[in-house]
Amino acid sequence: MTRSEALFERAIRVIPGGVNSPVRAFGSVGETPRFIAAADGAYMTDADGITYLDFISSWGPMILGHNHPAVREAVIKACEKGLSYGAATECEVDIAELICSNVRNIEMVRMVNSGTEAVMSAIRTARGYTGRAKIVKFMGCYHGHSDALLVQAGSGVMTAGIPDSAGVPAGCTKDTLSAVYNDLSSVETLFEEFPEEIAAVIVEPVAANMGLVPPKAGFLEGLRSLCTKYGALLIFDEVITGFRLGFEGAQGYFNVDADLVTYGKIIGAGMPVGAYGGRRDVMSMVSPVGPVYQAGTLSGNPVAMQAGMTQLKILKEHPEIYTELNAKGDWFYEGLDEAVKVSGTGWHMNHIGSLGCMYFTGQPVVDYASAKQADTKEFAKWFRYMLQKGYYFGPSQFEAMFLSAAHTKEELQGVLDAAKTYFAERA
Repeated sequence: MTRSEALFERAIRVIPGGVNSPVRAFGSVGETPRFIAAADGAYMTDADGITYLDFISSWGPMILGHNHPAVREAVIKACEKGLSYGAATECEVDIAELICSNVRNIEMVRMVNSGTEAVMSAIRTARGYTGRAKIVKFMGCYHGHSDALLVQAGSGVMTAGIPDSAGVPAGCTKDTLSAVYNDLSSVETLFEEFPEEIAAVIVEPVAANMGLVPPKAGFLEGLRSLCTKYGALLIFDEVITGFRLGFEGAQGYFNVDADLVTYGKIIGAGMPVGAYGGRRDVMSMVSPVGPVYQAGTLSGNPVAMQAGMTQLKILKEHPEIYTELNAKGDWFYEGLDEAVKVSGTGWHMNHIGSLGCMYFTGQPVVDYASAKQADTKEFAKWFRYMLQKGYYFGPSQFEAMFLSAAHTKEELQGVLDAAKTYFAERA
């Protein structure tokens, strides 16, 4: 028995499913979760001492790679001064100023503790600002596990085969309206039905919780126009895309302004942090200056703020990181696409910049319905093969792959060679 297997046996007795987040479960791929002991650069090492080239990057925030020396040093220095104060600190101001002065359409920002909390708070703010109750979300997009948003919510529930969550009263979702990602007409229909009741449309500008589905040309622009026309706010959930597609995230990448933007752990270089921000008139609704209440003892934690500030400053001062990373992503994902073509296997590759997903289906994947056509059994075979070769992908067909600045072309070429071998054997 491996150490990971032994740890899992202990874990399932005291932790639901043996993991503290469903996306860590390996049940859908027929494996035991690997318990990670350390990570550095582009690699993770498990409790058995096996090292893997990592493609989840802590689900996105490790854009510079794991355990970056400058970030690590900032954390150590911050820890020496104390772990938590429950009071205001200078670094909170520094990081807020950095974001507001460099990200379009964000004039004020509030730090929170997770992406889930950021989204929950942004929606409450949108409702307070507009005086309306209804929210439009898209099938297959995940915005955290707050009650109102666990409606056809992507990755974790897709893998588990659960369309919604038990324990969510019907009343919590009565004002949540579902639309089809990449289908503007489905959104327009909802606005026509509820022209003065929709407070906001919330969207992952790049849907990264049903695999990876980029927006069609004109989709985000169309959402902006509809929200403006009907007096609703447009919320970009940039927990995945924020500071990853570029320093201005999806707003800058697609040249589309949102009214509110939510961020996750990338704000803390992987530490438990989130944030939401937007126009001054909207954010002025938030307490203590406005009537929309939101609070958190750990918000703006001094250690996490120092970690996040260090990573964001590096990204700001070195824009070539994005140029090189996005080019590397194009090269890698196009290489994977070529590797599979030799087998004739049903396959579709979606990618944008450093984000990608390979679907075991021969049909284009443009929304939730088409993503669900992927063959999860074929994905599981691929996953197990690559894991044995030392490549750690997300253990679900419906998770994205993340590259970091620490991945080298030589390392990625090894992945492409393994992929060619795998698919050639299946041809």
